[in-house]
Amino acid sequence: MEMLHYDFMQRAFCAGGLIGIIASVLGVYLSLRRQALMADMLSHVSLAGVSAGAYLHVNPSITGFVVATLGAIAVEYVRRSYKSYSEIAVAIIMVGGLSTAVILMSMNQSINKGFSAYLFGSVVAVNSTELWLMTGVAVIGGLFFYLFRRPLYQITFDEDTAKTSGLSVGWISLGFSVLTGMIVSAAMPIVGVLLVSALIVLPAALAIRIGTTFASTLFLAMGISLLGVFSGLTASYHLSTPPGGTIAFLLFLVLAVGLGIKKGVLTWSKAQQKKNTPLEEATFSQPSPRSQPL
Repeated sequence: MEMLHYDFMQRAFCAGGLIGIIASVLGVYLSLRRQALMADMLSHVSLAGVSAGAYLHVNPSITGFVVATLGAIAVEYVRRSYKSYSEIAVAIIMVGGLSTAVILMSMNQSINKGFSAYLFGSVVAVNSTELWLMTGVAVIGGLFFYLFRRPLYQITFDEDTAKTSGLSVGWISLGFSVLTGMIVSAAMPIVGVLLVSALIVLPAALAIRIGTTFASTLFLAMGISLLGVFSGLTASYHLSTPPGGTIAFLLFLVLAVGLGIKKGVLTWSKAQQKKNTPLEEATFSQPSPRSQPL
């Protein structure tokens, strides 16, 4: 393929594949824990880190990574203060991150010029430093999800039972939140701050609907994410459209088509059951030859 002859497209496919796999797995856990908005919140918090990096003349990707990780830790501690209203933590941290970003941007007007890449993503502009950062995040995330797969499974579906069984729920949840911040900040160069939740939530949303087991849901989410990322990059290259928006739009289309097919299959199976029910009842209602009088 012609586009793979270019170094920037090779880096784009590598970065998209790495983040697509790990972000989709994260999305399944976030969706099942009813924390899907956490990804969107941390992406806005990381914008404050990007603004700080640009203002201080430091690599914005690094500062965005650090601030998103700190924001994830802050969310976990605020969530413990509002146990019955955990969604308040998301709103509090998001307001703090966005307000900080706005103030830093207003202090230096030149920051606004290069912000479109962070808002909407520019995966074709991923440099070697960002690619290594994504690789590190993907490796750490893979090890975390593998080593803590059983505790995470228990905490996801029944946190109270996990506590009574002796699991360190607080520390595992804190590690999960930190990993979420790392993955969100690493995904920013691909789809941008405004669309990062699409890469995390949309594949998981479809996989949860069509998966029959937890393991199959995880693998389906990874496959759907890779399909959206690779097809989005290909379409973006040939159509000259923004890669982040193209990836998010294709993932949305895959979700809509998948849900439509799922609904169609369910409707067809119910119709077949109704169609076959009278015949089955008629068959079972007829007396057997042995029960008939001679």
